[in-house]
Amino acid sequence: MTEIQTVGIVGAGTMGSGIAHVFARSGFNVLLCDISQPQLDKAVERIRINLGREASKGKLPADQVEPSVARILTTTDRAALASCHLAVEAASERFELKSELFAALDTILAPEAILATNTSSISITKLAAQTRRPERVIGMHFFNPVPVMALVEIIRGLQTDQPTFDRIRSLALALGKTPVEVNDAPGFVSNRVLMPMINEAAFAVMEGVATAEAVDQVFQLGMAHPMGPLTLADFIGLDVCVDILRVLHQGIGDPKYRPCPLLVRMVDAGWLGRKSGRGFYQY
Repeated sequence: MTEIQTVGIVGAGTMGSGIAHVFARSGFNVLLCDISQPQLDKAVERIRINLGREASKGKLPADQVEPSVARILTTTDRAALASCHLAVEAASERFELKSELFAALDTILAPEAILATNTSSISITKLAAQTRRPERVIGMHFFNPVPVMALVEIIRGLQTDQPTFDRIRSLALALGKTPVEVNDAPGFVSNRVLMPMINEAAFAVMEGVATAEAVDQVFQLGMAHPMGPLTLADFIGLDVCVDILRVLHQGIGDPKYRPCPLLVRMVDAGWLGRKSGRGFYQY
């Protein structure tokens, strides 16, 4: 199989730009794709700033900042991804969007290329079925902030073959990450456990058990969490939390995954957390 040298990243939001950052920092050529050139320009500038911060803390040689940035090219044309040996999809957490992207990428990339998704909850098996290369489709779930967090959940679909799994596991190690193998089930491990905690914390606020600040203090001071579940929800994005809870609710069928009505109302109001300036807290 072809050595992975050029990686396409589809989606230049928080996760996509973070994934591009770690690939470029590790010496890979990156083609970052989004429908918006201003979003791409913003992502590259964010990557430059974050690499500079790493250099200022001694985590990266200062003379490697600009060469890392230079390894990132941007495009609004999906067809430009044809030269990539691996494409990592980092679009919003909606099956309809991701399945359309996978079907399109399948026609663009060479037959031997691998298609990976950064989905945090959607079935790898279902996404793989949208392509003619299901054995070369895999989940590669990074965590935010990508340059800092060590974990990558690697999720096999039912059809994923062993060579694809082995290559992606080796690739995660080359990025300085710790790969953990997880089976294909709604929410995998991380969000199957995390999202019910965030959801129940939201119910506690909605039902008047405690304020958001008090709920978070209980987890920080009583359970030694670095941040409380509602601060974390704001960091993730409340819209993302609701999307994942809906995937869990539909995929598992257990009512315990029903999104808290308060979370749904906050999303409807545009209170999405840090990225909108207001969630459980104001920023």
